[in-house]
Amino acid sequence: MNSPEGARYQQAGVLTNAELGLEALLKWVRKTEAHREGRLGRSALDVGYFANVIDIGHGMGLALSTDGVGSKVLVAEMLGRYDTIGIDCVAMNVNDVICVGAEPVSMLDYIGIELATPEKMEGIARGLYEGARQARVNIVGGEISQIPEIIRGVTQGSGLDLIGMCVGLVPLDKVNVGQDVAPGDVIIGLESSGIHSNGLSLARKVLFEMAGFAPERHLDEFGRSVGEEILVPTHIYVREICDLLDQNLPLKALINITSDGLFNLTRVKPAVGFMIDHLPRPQPIFRVIQKLGNVPDAEMYRVFNMGIGFCVIVPDDSAVLRAVDETMRRHEVKSLRIGKVVDDPGRHVWVPEKQLVGSGDTFVKA
Repeated sequence: MNSPEGARYQQAGVLTNAELGLEALLKWVRKTEAHREGRLGRSALDVGYFANVIDIGHGMGLALSTDGVGSKVLVAEMLGRYDTIGIDCVAMNVNDVICVGAEPVSMLDYIGIELATPEKMEGIARGLYEGARQARVNIVGGEISQIPEIIRGVTQGSGLDLIGMCVGLVPLDKVNVGQDVAPGDVIIGLESSGIHSNGLSLARKVLFEMAGFAPERHLDEFGRSVGEEILVPTHIYVREICDLLDQNLPLKALINITSDGLFNLTRVKPAVGFMIDHLPRPQPIFRVIQKLGNVPDAEMYRVFNMGIGFCVIVPDDSAVLRAVDETMRRHEVKSLRIGKVVDDPGRHVWVPEKQLVGSGDTFVKA
């Protein structure tokens, strides 16, 4: 059942950015900036941060982000349960928009589907509604495309793809890309709700292919079925982060821990390193995946959030730290001081508890 070398993300069919041809794509995308020369709508940031911001005049910026639910929808198809993936769709977008210091305002959704049915569409819509409620956004439109020639599911007619696009508002002088992050700053981790919507290709490979579990299989470690555990929605961090922003606290950076795990910290503008020396014990789903797939620590911490879904970087100031802690308690979000920013032009991420040091998007044993 277990591979002697351990399961890897690439073995599950996920390509690296280089293999995807990302740079070839971005070369042309960046050229489009010239189309707004001398006009409103020029981007304030380069492509590649969690969200971008365009100048809409009068000192205001419009933050934009787009993302999808990914292969988590396949688990929804397996169970025939579609009422949670809409929450994930909202979460994956609004959690990126808040990273630039913006308040999410509105969303659009796109549903590419093999065979639309009223029951399936209402399930998706219920999730979108609940996600929008949690994020305090409205959904002002979208698109449904029934394309059985393109979309294929795990069973005949079950296939779908769910994608969103979110906009938010932020004063241009308050756009946050971690530009003020400095050695000595504190990294506060906010607990994830589980696997969120990243790393599902590896999770599905281990749980359904290698371990041979049916999605209905109950595991005592989860207290529910494997499929139900995977479908736990991505936590939406909008209310607590916007609360921090409203307090005008010196938030050095706001980091969504999505694909690439803790390497998302290295997206901040300054060339610094990150010492992660106090991580919580990850939720059971991560421990089960690692055990059943014989997945090395280096791969687990590269692919998954490992229990930390969002990070807030602040100065090492007792009043600021207390304010963040009190805010998280008020919103019933578990938070933990997980590490600090260190002087390191190489942008490494250290996890000493696991003897890991990482750069780029790869961890190795230290």
